[in-house]
Amino acid sequence: MRSTTPVALFTAAVLAAGALTGCGSGSGADRNTVKVAFIKDTNNRVKVRDDYVALVARQFEKANPGKKVKLIPVQASENDYYTKIQQMMRSPKTAPDLVYEDTFLISSDIRAGLLRPLDPYLKSWDGWRQFEPSAKAAARGQDGRTYGVPDGTDTRGLWFNRTVFAKAGLPADWHPRTWDEVLDAARTIKRKVPGVIPLNVFTGKGAGEAAVMQGFEMLLYGTGPDQLYDPAAKKWVTGTRGFRDSLRFLDTVYREKLGPEVSDALSPNIQTNVAAELLPEQKLAIDLDGSWLGQQWQKTGGTPWPQWARTLGQAPFPTQAGAPPGRVSLAGGWTWSIPARAPQPALAWKLIETFQSKANALEWCTRGAQLAVRKDVAADPRYLTSVPGIGFFTQLVAVSRYRPALPAYPQVAAAIGEATEAVTAGDATPEQAASRYDDTVRSLTGGAVLTKP
Repeated sequence: MRSTTPVALFTAAVLAAGALTGCGSGSGADRNTVKVAFIKDTNNRVKVRDDYVALVARQFEKANPGKKVKLIPVQASENDYYTKIQQMMRSPKTAPDLVYEDTFLISSDIRAGLLRPLDPYLKSWDGWRQFEPSAKAAARGQDGRTYGVPDGTDTRGLWFNRTVFAKAGLPADWHPRTWDEVLDAARTIKRKVPGVIPLNVFTGKGAGEAAVMQGFEMLLYGTGPDQLYDPAAKKWVTGTRGFRDSLRFLDTVYREKLGPEVSDALSPNIQTNVAAELLPEQKLAIDLDGSWLGQQWQKTGGTPWPQWARTLGQAPFPTQAGAPPGRVSLAGGWTWSIPARAPQPALAWKLIETFQSKANALEWCTRGAQLAVRKDVAADPRYLTSVPGIGFFTQLVAVSRYRPALPAYPQVAAAIGEATEAVTAGDATPEQAASRYDDTVRSLTGGAVLTKP
């Protein structure tokens, strides 16, 4: 398996920042330079985002003579990237002018005073009216102001290998209706196709938000309404059967050896390994994952795999026992945001406008297998035919839920990650891990929780 040392990657990213520019260089005091921090894939062969950002940087410099774009790629796992950019944004000496921000961090970063509201710019930008209301809401703080411009959204579902399914005697149009049917398919593959990992569900602290959102919450949101946070009561929820059942599902996957080896599953490199190795090498039969995976297998994606569209099928992830609507998906995404201590905010806004022109938004969605958040992009024929499966994942938007956009969410997510790791590693039973989670959430909220049976 590929190994990555995040600290070394951080160091390399910072040392190289002066050299990795979009046709230019400059310091924080240079009023003609805009600095852009963004996440770089831990797989060096994947350059989809790098190439796109560089393309936009060149456009910006050409359209604005005398202005320069300085690119600061941070190569790290998602959790380590979040930590790094938060460190950078805390000081005027290190704050970039523009930062690529995961929507789930926006509320906590607002509370920490790290982000600048964009409303003064948005009110005079014609492009903003093209954005879907749900995308706008994902970048809005509790104060009603907007702190980022989304560049796409995503949904989640089951990817499955039709070749492996044929060997196991499973249908090519697989459509599981319950959790049990997912597990039964995995057990059949383990029995009939030895040497293939039956099922991957992200778990543990190493995978970060992938384990929380693509793994655990895809389970939890299929167990009943408001199992994580109750918006009517405005309280985090504890004590639910759905939480325990979700942990029991993970316990079943790893206790019955239906998933990757535990050491691999808990590695921070598991996302890269799934996309770059396990799926293309047909060593994994079922993967609970995101709509963007196809970007990895295009010519510019780092792992060219021309056969993937024929080899892989997609199916919605079911609710626990098939209860309506029968399908579960979560939607997320990233935004371009301006740090509160950005030296050149006005120049950063001009670059956001360049990133989110219709032409460049379309370019990113087609390159990065993103789901469009601009209405004009979503209706464009090039988008509609850009990546196999785009229609399947787009129709999941209708049933997709969003994570609670609250300042405490990152801490709650960290507690979920700890609970899933304890169960996966066999260090705690689902009941013990759920109890520890409940204690943590009560501590975070001063006991102001809603306990449900």
